[in-house]
Amino acid sequence: MHLPQPRGPISATLATHLPQPPHALPVMAAAPTGPRGALIDEDLQLSLWMCYELSYRGFTGIDDAWETEPSLLATRTALEARLLPALRHLTAATRTGDGTAAPEEVPARLAAVLESGDGPPLALYLQREATAGQFGEFVAHRSIYHLKEADPHSWAIPRIGGRAKAALVEIQADEYGGGRFERMHSELFRATMRALGLDDTYGAFLDQVPAVTLAVSNTMSLFGMHRRWTPALLGHLAALEMTSSLPNRRYGNGLRRLGHQPEATRFYDEHVEADAVHEQLAAHDLCGGYAHDHPGAVGDILFGAASALAVDNLMAQHLLDRWRDGLSALRDRTVAIAA
Repeated sequence: MHLPQPRGPISATLATHLPQPPHALPVMAAAPTGPRGALIDEDLQLSLWMCYELSYRGFTGIDDAWETEPSLLATRTALEARLLPALRHLTAATRTGDGTAAPEEVPARLAAVLESGDGPPLALYLQREATAGQFGEFVAHRSIYHLKEADPHSWAIPRIGGRAKAALVEIQADEYGGGRFERMHSELFRATMRALGLDDTYGAFLDQVPAVTLAVSNTMSLFGMHRRWTPALLGHLAALEMTSSLPNRRYGNGLRRLGHQPEATRFYDEHVEADAVHEQLAAHDLCGGYAHDHPGAVGDILFGAASALAVDNLMAQHLLDRWRDGLSALRDRTVAIAA
């Protein structure tokens, strides 16, 4: 993947310096915004995504040593210091009383957090009303995460033990297709992209999605890159698994309404079945088991779950708002997605 087009001074500085041999970057600081402003700050979210990607697959022609260059890590830390307060502000209403929750209450509290954070009806819209072009845009947005699906949460595997570790490995094994390449969920998603006539190259739509979509990916990377945030990462994964089955059924039905064949819907159909099982594993064995071993982590588990839902809801609202105004949900409508 090539470096993306800059969206402001920080991402422009990174784009200028990263092609060079690793060296000290100039001091960079994101401009202050309101409590939630970091989540829609194009320069901040793209810059953070670039910093994180150095620990995933990297960029074409960029020295791998940049990943641990101290000034790069300092820049990443400064950007994260803007993202975390925004997440706390966004989730404050759904996390009331987290500090008093007991470990045995975790499954029920997770369910309550997810119920209270019910978001805009994007899945229903895609099932019943979306045009082929709008569905294609939705898939383009989701490609930022789904083409690396499971990878951010796998950071937790070496950091946990006991019942929680066993549950996480079981969930992740399914995400990676049980060792069969063609059944990996990222590969199933690629098949969906190809069926819709989309470029299935990793990062192909990075320049076209807005900050709020990058924030979905950055939130899970933030939790995954820091051992301190391991419980939030587990809560984040639990939220995805516990809220996945019904939306994915609707996505699959929406594609069938538009005349698509099983190769386009298999990714969504697979999640309907798999996540119904994962939901119980994630709530009871993964998060419940971890909370049993780490009673002080309950608040962070619930914070991770609330963050996953809240940021995803922001992205969903962006798509619906743009479509209802007759506009594209992509940043550059010159990208060809069939109407």
